[in-house]
Order: sequence, then structure tokens, then C-alpha cells
Amino acid sequence: MSSSTAINSLVKTGARLPPLPTIRDLVRLYKLRAIKQLSQNFLMDEQLTNKIVRAAGNIKDNYVLEVGPGPGGITRSIIRKFPRQLVVVEKDRRFLPTLELLAEASKDFLQMDIVRGDILEYRTEMAFPDCPKTEWTDKRAPVHIIGNLPFAISTRLLINWLREMSLQSGAWAYGRSSLTLTFQKEVAERIVAPMLSEYRCRLSVMNQVWSKPELKFVIPGKAFVPKPDVDVGVVTILPLKTPLTKVHFDVVEKVMRHIFSMRQKFCRRGVANLYPPDVRDELTQLTFRMADVDPEARSYQLSTEECLRIAEAYDQLMQSNPEMRNYDYRAPKHVANEEDY
Repeated sequence: MSSSTAINSLVKTGARLPPLPTIRDLVRLYKLRAIKQLSQNFLMDEQLTNKIVRAAGNIKDNYVLEVGPGPGGITRSIIRKFPRQLVVVEKDRRFLPTLELLAEASKDFLQMDIVRGDILEYRTEMAFPDCPKTEWTDKRAPVHIIGNLPFAISTRLLINWLREMSLQSGAWAYGRSSLTLTFQKEVAERIVAPMLSEYRCRLSVMNQVWSKPELKFVIPGKAFVPKPDVDVGVVTILPLKTPLTKVHFDVVEKVMRHIFSMRQKFCRRGVANLYPPDVRDELTQLTFRMADVDPEARSYQLSTEECLRIAEAYDQLMQSNPEMRNYDYRAPKHVANEEDY
């Protein structure tokens, strides 16, 4: 029986996955417990795992990459939506038996691949070799990344993915793949924060330059095991058809890091640190003139467009002064020695 025939049969008959222990029972059965060092928090409530998967939109016959499935709560909800292929990437070997149980139960209608590894090192472009590529300006790609992310790596992982998104590489080599992810509520608020928001930061701008992020709903911390000290936000991120700038991601990221480094001070203070001391005042003034931005505005008062004009001005100045491109004001000052002469 083909996978599509199997799925149609299951849908028509209202069939479900073969009877399986609940996720809570599996955790007890395999004596699983969250490891604090890995920022693990299990989500046991099936209604909430279903809600996360619904936030991803229609994933039937699509390709899904799940990050950090743990004991398989969200995994089970994904399987019930009948994707064409599901790849789960899990670092902790203790969860392999529960994931293998789900793979076995769904093998008649789903290709489920279990990868034991670190998502920070996983090459997402290798996940779905049979997935057709779509044009960037066409409809969204049939690829979804879903995950209850470990708090400790969530921001770093998101920045890595945004960089790949900007380059149309990794999971975005297939086209405009979407993300549905959990973050600490405060991080989720930062991702979607508009100008003037108390949460406005570098992460806000970096997301909004290349994507349309939405905070879909908040899950109370008490829904997780063990209970974290914070609530959790579920965010969807869809790449823009046309990014708001053509400046390279790394340049924009560097400039945003400087702009938001001194949140309560005038933004010129942060921008000034992009330049060496001997030309700092001159090039800082020139940057703001070229960008047509008020140097005495504070970073959170800047629109995304104003932030980008500063980045574009900096990029133009670096084309005329390439020797300054790698300047870092935090680096230790070089001490000359005999070999320098």
C-alpha cells in the first residue's frame, strides 16, 4: 500500500495511531527525567502539543523537521497530521526508544527518520533529498521546522537559521520554509517587538528584516515538566518574499549589535564603536548624515527601516575603507614588538 493510500484510508475511517502508552507513561516506563544542563522541559499536555502543530498550518503531505522531540509529545501530534516525511533530531540517546516506538507505529503511512545529533551541527539542507524546491517569490516551501527549543540554545539557533534564510541556504534551499518554535516568553516578545516596545532589541530587527514573525500564543510554565521559572511563547516565522535589505546578514547583525549595545543612550554612542578612535567622530557623523537618522534617538525608538539605513551607510563606508571592516573595539589593543618592524 502506498503512503498516500494508507493516509486516505486512515482519514476516511477516522483511524488513529495504534494504541500507545501516553507520553507521561513513556517517561515513567523508561525512567526519563529532564536534564537541567540540556535545558530540557517536557510538554505532556496533548491539547497543547496539538495546538503547537496547528500553529504551523497545514503540514499534510509536507516535510517536517522536528528539533529536540524528547519523549515525543509534539512528535505524536505531528504524525497525526500526516506529513509526507518527518525527521526528528534528538541529542539525548535516552529518548531513542520512545521515538522508535512512534516510528514503528506510523511506518505504514509515514517515513519517520530519527537522527541522533546536535541541531547546532545538523545540516538541514540534507534532511529531505526528495523534497521539490520552490521559487523564493512563489508560494511557501512544503518544509516546516517545528520544535520545543532548549532555552540555552534557542537564540543562537534562531540567529543561525536567520542567516541561512538570508542566504537561501540550509532549510531555505528548498524555498521559503517556515518555523514554529517555542521560546521563553520574554524572548518571544523580543522577536516580534515593534519600534518603541520595551522588548525592542537586536533580535527584533534581525527577525523583521528577513521574516514575518508572529507570537501565536503563550503556554504557562506549569504545563511543562519540570516546571520552568518562566512562561513560554509559541512563535511562527515565515520568510519574506523580498527582504528589507540587500546588505549581507553579517554586516546587518554587526551594526544592530552595536546600535542596541547601549539601549538607554543615544544610538550614536553604539554606532561610534564601529569605527577606530582616530576617525570615530568623523565617520559617526557621516554615517548618520548618509542614513538621515537622528543620532540622538535611542535604539528602541528607531524603526526597522532607520536601523537598516544605518547599516547600509556603514556598508558603503566600508567599501571605501575595507581595512576597517574587521575592526572590533572590544579586541585587546595591539602591542608592537620587534617582528612588526
